[in-house]
Amino acid sequence: MAEVKLSFGFVVVLYVFMAARLCYTDNNRSSSSHENVEVQKLLNSLNKPVVKSIKSSDGDIMDCVRISDQPAFDHPLLKNHTIKMRPIYHPNPVDDNKVSSMVNATADRHSSSSITQLWHSNGKCPKGTIPIRRTKKEDILRASSVDSYGKKKSFIGKSSFIDVELGVTVDHEYAAASTKTGQFYGSKSTLNLWNPKVQERNEFSLTQTWVLGGTYDTGLNSIEAGWHVYPLIYGDNKTRLFIYWTSDGYQKTGCYNLCSGFIQTNNKYAIGGTLSPTSKTDGTQQELTLLIWKDNAGGGDWWMQLNGETIGYWPSSLFTHLRNSASIIQWGGEIIDTRSQGRHTTTQMGSGQFPKLGYRKASYIRKIETVDQSNALRTAEVYTYHEENCYDILTNITTNNFWGTHFFYGGPGRNPNCP
Repeated sequence: MAEVKLSFGFVVVLYVFMAARLCYTDNNRSSSSHENVEVQKLLNSLNKPVVKSIKSSDGDIMDCVRISDQPAFDHPLLKNHTIKMRPIYHPNPVDDNKVSSMVNATADRHSSSSITQLWHSNGKCPKGTIPIRRTKKEDILRASSVDSYGKKKSFIGKSSFIDVELGVTVDHEYAAASTKTGQFYGSKSTLNLWNPKVQERNEFSLTQTWVLGGTYDTGLNSIEAGWHVYPLIYGDNKTRLFIYWTSDGYQKTGCYNLCSGFIQTNNKYAIGGTLSPTSKTDGTQQELTLLIWKDNAGGGDWWMQLNGETIGYWPSSLFTHLRNSASIIQWGGEIIDTRSQGRHTTTQMGSGQFPKLGYRKASYIRKIETVDQSNALRTAEVYTYHEENCYDILTNITTNNFWGTHFFYGGPGRNPNCP
């Protein structure tokens, strides 16, 4: 009799266990199904109708999309926007190619701005279209959530560097230079291009320009552009061109690359695409020159130029403070340190070398200029912030036309002085 009771009890327990398991499984299936729907919805939003597709040797697929079909126009403020194919005014023109070639022929023979993107070897996008890196399902699934894909984490706080915080979370570290607070209408600089090591998938290493207006308390406006290595977004450790924007301190607005906001007009460069070649220690130093400026004569939009080619613009209507001018401009390197295993990671900034090693070893940003209200380029006056033991920065101002205001920056991350 005892055996019968025991068996019956076992059956009851087994039944309860199986029912709970089936319930758990159904709940999981429901959650997974919902997530798949959300992922597909986002893919449909980001991947627009294609005129032509080009497969790149780096694994990317570039879709040539009509300019009028790009994701920018999903933004509510841009539904009836009239596309501008070119700015009315540029800042005082400087022939960088002429300057660079002159310097290369005399004082320096080791710098090159012959940056390309690998997909170019397999084709080009037709006139009237722009190249957009195709977003894949696995790209979105690497994010912590569908909603967070392509966005920075929001963080409300103050910085000891400036009252407009450079970073958005406490695990960000910098070697950067900044103007003092003022009125600025653009920035021009030449960024040394490297492929730094990034230890963890959810870390990054970047070099960029920040064009800032307002503060966190008043809704920080930020326009950002440069190069980065970011495995979480792209699934690899390649050096890529990127942009970012926000109008509320990274709370709800803004995103990386060609989400709703930035309007691209150029059919050559793919934002989010790989950049090659990169610099080699004691070898040729690869560079890209970035110009971001406010075209006040053309409605106040913020335009971007890369190596002399106009890429597109952020419409003035996206912003509050930046509708008038920028209050601070910054340049430099940034990394995320997740302190995996309880210590600083070996994620590199720049070349991975400290700035004291100098040219062809340490990374640099040179010829740093700002745009004033008269649309003139002015040599920038800067001060710096850095994590001295992990990453460092050394600034200099010279009358040399090649270097101008410049700094070397970067470092290896974890080392005997940065545990």
